Parts: sequence; structure tokens; C-alpha cells
Amino acid sequence: MSEKVLMKGNEAIGEAAIRANCKCFFGYPITPQTEVAAYMARKMPLLGRVFLQAESEVSAINMVYGAAGTGVRCMTSSSSPGISLKAEGISYLAGAELPCLIINIVRGGPGLGSIQPAQSDYFQATKGGGHGDYNMPVYAPASIQEMVDLIQEAFDVADEYKSPVMVMGDGMLGQMMEPVEFKERTTTRVLPEKTWAANGRNGRATHNVVNSLYLKSEELEVHNHHLQAKFKKMKENETRYESFNTENADLIMVAYGTTSRICKNVIKMAKAEGLNLGLIRPITLWPFPVKAFTETVKDVKYGYLSVEMSEGQMVEDVRLSVEGQKPVYFYGRSGGMIPEPKDIMKKVREITGRG
Repeated sequence: MSEKVLMKGNEAIGEAAIRANCKCFFGYPITPQTEVAAYMARKMPLLGRVFLQAESEVSAINMVYGAAGTGVRCMTSSSSPGISLKAEGISYLAGAELPCLIINIVRGGPGLGSIQPAQSDYFQATKGGGHGDYNMPVYAPASIQEMVDLIQEAFDVADEYKSPVMVMGDGMLGQMMEPVEFKERTTTRVLPEKTWAANGRNGRATHNVVNSLYLKSEELEVHNHHLQAKFKKMKENETRYESFNTENADLIMVAYGTTSRICKNVIKMAKAEGLNLGLIRPITLWPFPVKAFTETVKDVKYGYLSVEMSEGQMVEDVRLSVEGQKPVYFYGRSGGMIPEPKDIMKKVREITGRG
């Protein structure tokens, strides 16, 4: 029987990965996620597993490539500028179809920015931060408990689709403490045997080769079509979201991560003023939950309000999903500033003609 324990978000990430049978961790310290590496440095060697602090983020992601190529569960973690440095390696992992977990605890940007929480890596995560035609599943937890649960899910999704998977949280989720329950978990997925792994012949006539290089254009196009078919399957099967109070809403807010928790308080404030607000919370940022909008767009009165800790990156996907059928508004803070319920409520009044 599992019990709840009080843990910092970053440390809970490490424990969840260990319990998901992560065998190798490669990383480099950067605030606000350094505690992930510190936790793994303490725990992994005691379990006979690999912890290695690389000399750079570039080295770390290429170590992940090597370990993933042998078929073991492996991961890296970083924060915004570090993920930028890993972008080439992530594209290689996607191209070579190698499963792994990538954690991004987002800080303010651009550049070195600040160590305060932000959501300004949305484009980088969802639009392919590296080069080429690729996508990867991106999960956006709203609590430490959900982050723990999604990390275990992410490893399974990575193995099922032979793909890198990202779990992206803002710096607040990494640094805050909440009660967490580590549940005994058995996957309902039928995970394929890793017959592709470069781990010796193992009775095969030849060695397996891990590769993303196709010199013949015709062969690369075939590979790209194969990847696109896989991404289509991800969209069909792996899209996740929460709809909260959206039925016959006057206005539906769209928010993820910490910001979605703030928006739930706004719903309570609005109710006291006679306004019925709803919330669509994407749990997967990619695939984006288009269905949540097709289900609500006819009945929502004033449209949608995208609330973000960025300058309006997710609002583009909201507009694409709504397809011009209702107005889409935006309210955001950036640089590490956190939206406050009273300020969001002010925007709500402005949209609904009560300001």
C-alpha cells in the first residue's frame, strides 16, 4: 500500500523515473531543475544504475542517444537554454526512432532570461525545436502528482512509438512541494520487444544499426512518410485534455500547467459575479486537443481566452482549433511574472462587456 509523501517537484521527477525503471540519467545542472540531477546522483548509483553529469547539454543528449540505442530506458533533464542546446540531438533521436524521456522545467527567456517560472518554450517543444519534419509527444502537468503519473506514462509512450517524449513544467512546478503518492502501476499498453536495439547480435545473423542518415532522397522520403504515419497515430491515440465547467459557458479559458490552476480560481471569482466560465486544460501540448474545441465551439457565448506565462504562443493553436468560428482572446505575463486571478478577471470583464 502506497503512502503520500511531501516532495519537491524536481525530486519527485527523479523518483518517478526510477520507479519507471529508468536505467541511465545524463544531464547538466541548470536552474530551476538542478535538483533532478542531484536526486539522481544520490539514488541511481545505489541501485546499480547509471548517473553521469556530462560536460555540456550537447554531450548529455548524445549520451542519451547512445543509451537509447541499446534499448534501455534513459532520460535527461534541463531548462530552457539547455533544451535549446539539446535540440539537434532531439531531432536525431526522433529521426532514428529512439525512445527516451526529456524533462524541461521552463525558466524565463529569451537568452539567459531569469530563473523564474515561464511557459515560453511552447513553440520550441511543440513545433519541433530541432530541424526536420518531426514531432514528439509533450506532456504539461498541472501538479506534482500529475507530473509523477505522466513521467511513468511518458516512458511507456516512448517505448510504444519509438520516440523521444517531453514532460514540460514551469519552474514553479519544479520548485514547489506537494504531497505525492507513488502508486503501484502496471501498464495496459502492449509494449513492443526492442528487437531493433544495438546491443550485440543476440542470436541474430547481423548487428542492428541505429541511424538517421539516408543519402538517397527516395529512401529518406519513405522514412519521413513512415514517421508522419506514426505521428498521425499519436494524434489519434495520445491526445489528452481536461474540460472543466465548459458546458454552456459564457467564456472558456485555455491554460496548462500552473496557469490552469490559477484559472480555476478565476472561475470561482466569476461565478460570484454571475458569469459562467469554463476551462480547457491541454495535458498534451502536442498532440494539441483540437477535439476539446470542436465539442464546445457552438455553445460558448463570447469565445475563448488563452491564458499563458508567455507572450501568446499557445494562442496560435487555439485559433487554429477554433477555425474562426468564435473569437479568441489572449492574456499573458512573461519573463517570470505569474498571472494573478484579479488581472485575468479584469480581462474577462473586458471581453464580456462588464469592465
